[in-house]
Amino acid sequence: MDALSELRRADALHVEQNYREAIAAYRLALHGDAALFEAWYGLGCAQHASQAYGDAAASLHRAVALRADADGARCNLAESLFQLGDVDRAVAAYEQVVAGGNPEARRIALASLACIAPGAPTQDNAGVLAARRRWIEAQALEVQRLTPAPAEAGRKLRVGYLGAFFGARNWMKMYMGVINAHDRERFEIHLLADGQPPSAENGYVDHDEDRIWELGGISNAELARHIVDARLDVLVDLNGYSYQSRLPVFLYRPARLQICWSGMYGTTGMHEIDWLVGDAAAIPPEEEQYCCERLARVAGTYLAFWPFYPVPEVAPPPSLETGHLTFGCLSSAYKLTDPTIAAYAAILHAAPTSRLLLRNRTLDQPSNRAALLARFAHHGITTERLILHGGSEHFEFLRSYERIDVALDTFPYNGGTTTVEALWQGVPMLTCNGDRWAGRTSRSLLLAAGLGDWVAADIEGFKTAGATLANAADTPARLAALRQGMRAMLRTSAACDVTGLCRSLEALMATAALTPGAG
Repeated sequence: MDALSELRRADALHVEQNYREAIAAYRLALHGDAALFEAWYGLGCAQHASQAYGDAAASLHRAVALRADADGARCNLAESLFQLGDVDRAVAAYEQVVAGGNPEARRIALASLACIAPGAPTQDNAGVLAARRRWIEAQALEVQRLTPAPAEAGRKLRVGYLGAFFGARNWMKMYMGVINAHDRERFEIHLLADGQPPSAENGYVDHDEDRIWELGGISNAELARHIVDARLDVLVDLNGYSYQSRLPVFLYRPARLQICWSGMYGTTGMHEIDWLVGDAAAIPPEEEQYCCERLARVAGTYLAFWPFYPVPEVAPPPSLETGHLTFGCLSSAYKLTDPTIAAYAAILHAAPTSRLLLRNRTLDQPSNRAALLARFAHHGITTERLILHGGSEHFEFLRSYERIDVALDTFPYNGGTTTVEALWQGVPMLTCNGDRWAGRTSRSLLLAAGLGDWVAADIEGFKTAGATLANAADTPARLAALRQGMRAMLRTSAACDVTGLCRSLEALMATAALTPGAG
């Protein structure tokens, strides 16, 4: 067998995005020459593109073992590790790339570190700030600031919401209630959409004077000029680092007042953001020193939501029939960090009849499931204690809560949308008071919902609370009573007070009328 010929064939298949056949061809090449770096690298990239992150991590480990200075391979290895929840090792790999000599790989690594730092267990608030400032400072080198339009007396304030997920119903329940509640007599609303524009299907209530911008592939520099030309007074970011490539538009200072709300769980790293919206439960005063922005704390929760689309009915807790408690977590796999798995394992050990259901898209792939099972096995948890499911259509995904008694949060990166969905399906979320903003988003929601008893003081308290619930004979009956009234309770709580949150944001936005120039 000619290993190099197989490698060339594999590369051609890879370019055509025929990943299944490319993977087979790379394996043939490696059968001919197990020390062929390019084959391990190509194999790992094809596996990563197929979302087989467990396989990809193994292949890319082999690649960097053969060539330690392969920064591109190390970047892909870091991304695979991140997707598996091995976030600290991903951070370490990216830092090696930053210290390397490949400018393009370094650019990717800096951006990735800025994005994932809040979810890395070994990072702290200072580390998150440093990672984000480092990326922002690199972006700022390419930006020439503009002069925002001056204030104009006698007209409505023009507010632009910048978002990439207007077409995603599950995301929009965190935003659309507030956007729809705006006082159109005082505010002219502009919705700046990357991707699918707002629609009734995704919760938007149309108003004749609203303006929808479909951004397409417009550059940040072009968009900033359009914002200035449209004389927007306020620009509000809805993405945070979930659509990172658009965040640098704020560096141009196209609006007099720039706000980041809801999509953030830590500093943007950007002095050009005037206000970062949070609440007292999410960000205590002593942590303001780790934010580049001023903090605007709203009453209740800054994550107030509006469930506007059909979802399954609330079901009774399964423990009424099974006789044992089933815990569950439907968060993305990258939130299943080592401390999270260790805490889940401790609960399962302390409650030997309990089970744990995990569901996310990453678990569609066999190698990803195997990697997760191995991590639990490291803590002595056998496969029969675990129920693993992959992704599904959203309605069916939410029906997973019919099989869950109590949802378990993740840390240091909590749920947000996941927490809201669990609560709306009647399933209480057990969380704890984390060590950073990202670890207090569930706390914010639970306190606003009147469910403060489900917030432990720390991770040890989280473990104890989970074990106590699983071992208490009256837990199924308590959960049944809670589930019956959960939605009614939420509707009248601060967790769903989108109008109140809107008025708080409007009061903040109104300061733009007093702002003569930039920043």
